[in-house]
Amino acid sequence: MKTLKTNLKPVAYALLAVFVIGGAGMAFYPSATQAADDKKAETAKPALTVTTTKPSAARLPIKLAANGNVAAWQEASVSTESNGLRLTEVRVNVGDVVKAGDVLAVFSADTVNADLAQAKAALQEAEANAADAVANAARARTLQNTGALSAQQISQYTTAEQTANARIASAKAALASQQLRLKYTKVVAPDSGIISARTNNATVGAVSGPGTELFRMIRQGRLEWRAEVVAADLRNLKTGTGAVVKAANGSEVTGKVRMIAPTVDAQTRSALVYVDLPASAGAKDAPFKAGMFASGQFELGTSDAMTVPQQAIVVRDGFSFVFRLNADQHVSQIKVQPGRRLGDRIEVLGGLTADTQVVVRGAGFLNDGDLVRNVAETAPPAKLAAK
Repeated sequence: MKTLKTNLKPVAYALLAVFVIGGAGMAFYPSATQAADDKKAETAKPALTVTTTKPSAARLPIKLAANGNVAAWQEASVSTESNGLRLTEVRVNVGDVVKAGDVLAVFSADTVNADLAQAKAALQEAEANAADAVANAARARTLQNTGALSAQQISQYTTAEQTANARIASAKAALASQQLRLKYTKVVAPDSGIISARTNNATVGAVSGPGTELFRMIRQGRLEWRAEVVAADLRNLKTGTGAVVKAANGSEVTGKVRMIAPTVDAQTRSALVYVDLPASAGAKDAPFKAGMFASGQFELGTSDAMTVPQQAIVVRDGFSFVFRLNADQHVSQIKVQPGRRLGDRIEVLGGLTADTQVVVRGAGFLNDGDLVRNVAETAPPAKLAAK
C-alpha cells in the first residue's frame, strides 16, 4: 500500500499542473480575442477608391420652357379680279420665292383688248363732238350782244358744249375701266414672300370669277413661333425677351418676343406669346416650316447657383442622390434636387453646403456607409503635338 500511494503522487501532480495551465489559458482568452478583432478592424480595406470635390458657385441662366407651333407672320391671299376670263399661264408654284409686283398668272386678254379699242374709239368720237359744240358755243357768245340770236338759242349752244365735255369725261372713265381690266389679266404678287399654297382654280384653262383665290403666300417669308405659356409665367415675359427655338431636327434659332396675346384661353389657362424668328428661318431650305411643332426656352436672365459635376449625381428609384465623404472616410447618401444644367455641371437645390466633400468618380458604385479611399484628382496627360 505504501508503494501504491508513492506511485500515485507524480500522477496527481501532473493532473494538477494541467488544470492550472488550462485555467490560466481560459482566463486570458477574452483579451486575445479582443486584440484580434481590433487588429482586424485596423486592417479593414476600403470598398472603393474615389475622388471628391466641393460644390462650386456659378451664374446660371434662368430659362422658361414652352411649346408651340411655327406659323406665318402674315399670310396673304392672292385672288383674281378678272371676270369670266380664261387662265392661260401659271408662272409660280408652291415654295417659289417671289418679289412684290412679280407676275404669278396670266388670263386671256382678247376680249379685254377688243373692249379697250371700242372705248378708245368712243373717246375720240366724244372729243370730236365736243370740239364742234365748243366752237358753236363760242360763236353764239360773240353774237350775244348783237341780237342775231335769241337768249334761248345761246343757252342751247352753251348746254351742248357742257354736254359734250361730260361725254368726254364719261368716255375717258370707260377707257380707264377697260385699261384696268387689261391690267387685271395679270395676277401680280402684292408683296415679297414665299408661295405657300396653290388652289385648284390656279389651273390653265380655268375660268374664274372676281375674288377667286389662286395662291396663298407668306409675306416677306417671315415666320413666328406661337408659344403657349401658362398665365402664371406671363409676368416674367415682355416685348423684346430673347428665346431659343428648336426645330424637329434639332436645329436652333434665336428670336425675340414681338407680342403677348391680350387674352388667356379659358380652357387651357395659357396665352400665346408671339416670337419673331430671323429671316433665315423662313428660307426655302430652312428647317422651320409653317405649321410644324417646336419647343423652346425664353431667356429671363441669370442667377447664382451651387453646382456639382454631373458624375456626382446618382439616380436611384427615381430620386437623385450624392455621396458626402465624412471625416472617418465613410460616405453618407444625401437626397438632392437637381436644377439647371450648364455643360457637365448640374445645379443642386439644397442639401449641400459650400464645404461639403462630394464623391465624384465612383459615386455610382457606392452605398450608404461604405468605407472609401479618397485620392486626389489627377490631370489628364498632355497630348503630344503632331510633328
